Amino acid sequence: MKIKLFTLAFLLSFVVSYSQSNKEIANVYLKRAKEAIETSVDYETALTYFNKAMKFTDTITDRKIAHLGSKIHYEVHHKQNTLEEQLNYLQIAQDYSKQYFLLAKNKGSEEYIENTEEYVLIRETIEEVSNEIKAENEEKLRKEKEIRRIDSLKATWSKQSESLAIKVDSLYKFNKNGFALIELDGSYGLINDLGETIINTGKYADALQFDGYFVFKNKKDNPTKIFAYDSSSKVGAMLPAVSDFSTLSTNYGMVMLPRGNGRIVTYPNNVKEPLVYDVSSKKFVRVANQEDLLKDLKKADVIDKYNKDGEVKVDKEWYVFGGHLGGGVHPLYSVEDYKLQYYLCSIDGNLIDASSDFGYLGYFYQNKYQAMKNNKTVWVNQNGTKVSDAKSETAVYGGDSKVRKLNSGAYQILRDNMIIKGQEKLPKMADFLRQNSGK
Repeated sequence: MKIKLFTLAFLLSFVVSYSQSNKEIANVYLKRAKEAIETSVDYETALTYFNKAMKFTDTITDRKIAHLGSKIHYEVHHKQNTLEEQLNYLQIAQDYSKQYFLLAKNKGSEEYIENTEEYVLIRETIEEVSNEIKAENEEKLRKEKEIRRIDSLKATWSKQSESLAIKVDSLYKFNKNGFALIELDGSYGLINDLGETIINTGKYADALQFDGYFVFKNKKDNPTKIFAYDSSSKVGAMLPAVSDFSTLSTNYGMVMLPRGNGRIVTYPNNVKEPLVYDVSSKKFVRVANQEDLLKDLKKADVIDKYNKDGEVKVDKEWYVFGGHLGGGVHPLYSVEDYKLQYYLCSIDGNLIDASSDFGYLGYFYQNKYQAMKNNKTVWVNQNGTKVSDAKSETAVYGGDSKVRKLNSGAYQILRDNMIIKGQEKLPKMADFLRQNSGK
């Protein structure tokens, strides 16, 4: 029994000694905290010492320590970076202030009154900071909501923008009349500068354009179907079947550039005459009275003879007279087969060799013919002399539409700062967001 009492007494003495030691250590740090305030008004250093003192303090039983803790935490809250951190220090200051009231006995003392005023100030500051945090959070929520709204508007704009995209591989330059070729997967179509599709892709494997006319072919070589479109009158027409021109023909053969007079020349197979088509009248163009023409050519010594079968003799050789290409140029074919041999220039009787000079000639317009030499276009006059290149009458676009190529490879047409496609319009994204900013 004595041993147990001795052990208990030892433990109690140790605890008392340990507690006394902790209190002394805490007092040292509290003293340093007070000195930091009194000598340099350094509340941050004071807080460091105060917190160290609290590590050696189980419970605050001294009202002065509670008042010190309250004052230090209040002053230090000014130094915090965020409102949340400030509020945390203020709430700790309030807790210490409340602890002071629990320990203070003399409610009429100057110290008590001072702490009361500080407590009120702490409460008011807590309210102010809390209101700031609330306002800050509300502003944050407002901004987040605005960002979501803008993101939604951007998504809406992007969807509408995509619907106005012209999804083709190539969109060529608009001509003077506001029309351009489009190409998709190797087929051609036509579009105007409002983004309206005039001719869909998928039918025509090749296309030609010149002087405001577009010619679409179902095959690049030897086509069997041709569609012609006049961009000035905005009227198009499918050429009659080539068999309507000649029952033996199965394709249009070589197709030349359309000219400003609306004439298209092709060279069908199995026929001894070029096909000349007038887009405006939608008719084949042939010599109205061939016998009178041959008589005039004979009289002018351009040909030596002619017969009722439409054959002419030139330089002692007989040829099938192949009509005319305008400007006094007449194709001459072999009597034996369907081979095109020469072009007879009635202006001076010159012969253009179709096998060595120019294989094919287009229709005469503005003193020039398109000629094909080694599969390349050159331009010649009425006696077959090469001249400067013809310039398309509608090559230069002067309209308001602009073409933009997207990263996706598709195209958009812009006019008056709007993306357009037919009757549909969409402002640029910045304008769209601005216009919808109040919604």
